[in-house]
Amino acid sequence: MKNIYHIPILILLFSCNPTKENNKVTNLNATETTINEIASDKQKKQLNKMTNKELIEHVKLAINPKFQNWVLFKNGTYIIFDDITKVKDINRDAIALMKEYGPAFAGGPAGDFNTIHLTKTEGWIVSGHGYGMYTYVSPSEIQNKTANDLEIGLLGRSKRDIDGKSPEIIYINKSK
Repeated sequence: MKNIYHIPILILLFSCNPTKENNKVTNLNATETTINEIASDKQKKQLNKMTNKELIEHVKLAINPKFQNWVLFKNGTYIIFDDITKVKDINRDAIALMKEYGPAFAGGPAGDFNTIHLTKTEGWIVSGHGYGMYTYVSPSEIQNKTANDLEIGLLGRSKRDIDGKSPEIIYINKSK
């Protein structure tokens, strides 16, 4: 059995808003909702609205630059690797982690999430079950322009669920 260690999420993120009024980290337990319950067909198609290049640029700005080893999946979920020397095959390991911790299952920790507001780029990061695993959500993916943390978090969790069920790596960032 794997040991999972949790580092406070604010250490991992470079672009969290440091102001008191907007520094929201919301912990929500939303285990009963799936993407089919919250997203229309139009919304599901919008999940890939950004180009891969745009998605990569947003994620680069969201990650603390001290974390140089990470893998980005098609729907915006990324995994940060703390110690790349322990990783034999980053592709294989990232896909294995995504398959294990990506899918959201009702009634368990995979359904829990936190929504983090970003300042270095537009959007939010949604964290949850799985060490070092986060999902970027762009404002262009949200139909409700006054979306709250619950709506944003549910979309992020749904994107991670899609990445977990059909993992497709679009970018690997490795330290030199």
